[in-house]
Amino acid sequence: MNEQAFDKENITNEQTDNLTQSNESEEENLARELNVDDSVRGTQHLDDAMNEENEDEVAKLKAELDEAKDKYLRLVAEFDNFRRRNAKERMEMTQTAGKEIISSLLVVLDDTDRASKQMETSDDIAVVREGVMLVFNKLRATLQGKGLKKMESINQVFDADLHEAITEIPAPNADMAGKVIDEIEPGYYLNDKLIRHAKVIVGK
Repeated sequence: MNEQAFDKENITNEQTDNLTQSNESEEENLARELNVDDSVRGTQHLDDAMNEENEDEVAKLKAELDEAKDKYLRLVAEFDNFRRRNAKERMEMTQTAGKEIISSLLVVLDDTDRASKQMETSDDIAVVREGVMLVFNKLRATLQGKGLKKMESINQVFDADLHEAITEIPAPNADMAGKVIDEIEPGYYLNDKLIRHAKVIVGK
């Protein structure tokens, strides 16, 4: 009897241990499942946060791109307007560039008309000559007032930047070799800028 009771007690203890181990295993499995669920939920929250942040960043970049595009289009339009305005002003300037000089020469033209009539009606050569000289002097004075200056070339050393040699002739003396002996057409400056080379004869 005692042995049977002992065996029963052992069996009961074994069953109790097995039940305890089973309960512990279930608890561990449940705990693992809970941890897995928490991990999954945490990952989902992280993904949602990252997606929201990416959407905000994309929206911000799109807004910046739209702003840059708008500025670019405005600049292109402004440049196009500037180019058209500049072309129009340049055309107008080209058409009216000589207006001031021509206007100032009209008085000289009036004097040439009067001198021409005087030459037709007067037999006094001295009077006619005086009238013509007045016209010439007025023309020179008007052009000089606009910045025209005659180049002094005779007896100057030949300079290819200023002179155009028409021909060379023997120099009358050694000092005139390589210098301008005579002038066919004078050179001119306009406001100190060369506008016509002098055509000259050079000694050799």
